[in-house]
Parts: sequence; structure tokens; C-alpha cells
Amino acid sequence: MFFKNNPIIRTSLAAISLLAGSITASPLTLAGEHKMSQKQQVTDLLKSIETGNPEPVSYINPNKYIQHNLAVADGLAGFGAVLQALPKDSAKVNTVRVFQDGEYVFSHTEYDFFGPKIGFDVFRFENGLIVEHWDNLQVTPDTTNPSGHSMIDGNTEVKDLDKTEENKTLVKHFVTDVLMNGELEKLADYFDGDNYIQHNPNIADGLSGLGAALEAMAEQGIRMEYHTVHKVLGEGNFVLTVSEGKFADQPTSFYDLFRVEHGKIAEHWDTMETIPARSDWQNSNGKF
Repeated sequence: MFFKNNPIIRTSLAAISLLAGSITASPLTLAGEHKMSQKQQVTDLLKSIETGNPEPVSYINPNKYIQHNLAVADGLAGFGAVLQALPKDSAKVNTVRVFQDGEYVFSHTEYDFFGPKIGFDVFRFENGLIVEHWDNLQVTPDTTNPSGHSMIDGNTEVKDLDKTEENKTLVKHFVTDVLMNGELEKLADYFDGDNYIQHNPNIADGLSGLGAALEAMAEQGIRMEYHTVHKVLGEGNFVLTVSEGKFADQPTSFYDLFRVEHGKIAEHWDTMETIPARSDWQNSNGKF
């Protein structure tokens, strides 16, 4: 089946799939019953992949769930085939960061799900229930990056809530100017010298590490292209961008999480995922 043949299973909610049928309450009733924060609901929902707890399924609108994971069919029913392929008691889920920007909750999670992966998930709430999901996963490397950082460790403290919009604007300009338009002369404007913590598995800390990585890719004929920024979400000092482009000539989805400090980018995490050919899509909603 498709999921067994796919080396990276692009789903983050498989273990709840067959539980959806047990929900009989209406969306309005369910929404009224949930007093916990939406960030906690997302954390619990992801953890249910590991535990099999059916309760977090009630946080999803059973009549409207739009799936953007292209390896999974639309709606809650789309998870059934994935659940059948999941070995019993094999999944592990550790959500390290979770943020909220209006109707969107986005998380940064360490998975062991058909193998170890690092993932970003984005959920959209409507009338108190989850109605839409996007994600981006990358296989966890065996080693840390050249500066000794993993793809998931680092700062987790959310602060500077009054600067959310300012920080989102800064990050959007960086992605647009430098990553999309290639205006490398502006690179230093966005950083405090070489004080920059990098969690990309192939790049060392600082602007010097970024420069060395870009030079190495150029020598190998590998190009990283950002074409479109689809979402910019933030809470305080953390900002996530969801972008579309190409890596090594393959259509790619880029999720980049930035931590901003004193008006400069101070830390960066990311995942890259190759977008499958249209003929392999299990739903028609698109990656973005």
C-alpha cells in the first residue's frame, strides 16, 4: 500500500483515525465541553498517536476536517489505512514547542512514527474545533549538526508577546529578501553579528556557518530556491514561515521556525519535505 512504500509517512495524527467514529456529540456541544487551551488540545491530540487515548479526537470537527498531508486521504476516515499500517505500541511523540496565532496553533514535535522524524504541525480552529491540518516532516539525522545542536533542542520560552507582529514582519522580510530574492547583501541586517544558533542538521552556528553551507552547496551544484511564502505565524519571540520552492531541483516545502531577540534573528529550526508528484496525492487539498 502507499503508506508502506513511502519512505517518509507524512502524517501526524494517524493513531486517532479509527477513533473518530465514536464521537456522537455535535461540534457545538464538544466545543463547549473543552475548557482547556487550544494549545493543550493540540498537544494532547498529538500525544494520542502514542497513547491511543480517544478523548482528544473530540477536539476535531468530525464533519469538517481538511487534510493537507498529501499521503493521507481527506477527513478523519483518511487515517484508517495509516493506522492499520502502524505497528502496535510503536509510536512515540514528544511535543517540545507549541504556539498560537489567532485561529492557528502550530507545534514542533519529535516523533518516532514509521521511524524517527522531526515535524511541524499547523492546526486551524473554527468555532472551537479543529477543522484543518498542515504538516512538514523530516527524517531525524543520526548525529547533531556541526555545532552540536539537534533539530529540536534549544530555547522554548515564549516572551515579548507585545512584539509578535513586529517579529513576524522582520522574519517575513528576511525570508523574502534573502531566501526568496537572494539579496545576500542584506543578510547582516537581520542578525546580531555572528551570534546565531542554528539547528539545521547540515549547517553550523552563525552567519559564517550559513555562508560556508551555501558555498558547499554551490560547489556541489545544489540550489535551494524559495518561491512563495504561504504563511507567517507567530507568538511573541517565535515566528514560523511556511514556504514553497525547490531543493536540488525537487519541489519542496520549507517550514522555518525563528526565535527573535532584540529585533534580530537569534535561533533557527527547520524541516524540508519533498512534495510528491500530483499522481501520488491521496487528497486534492494541496500541500499548502
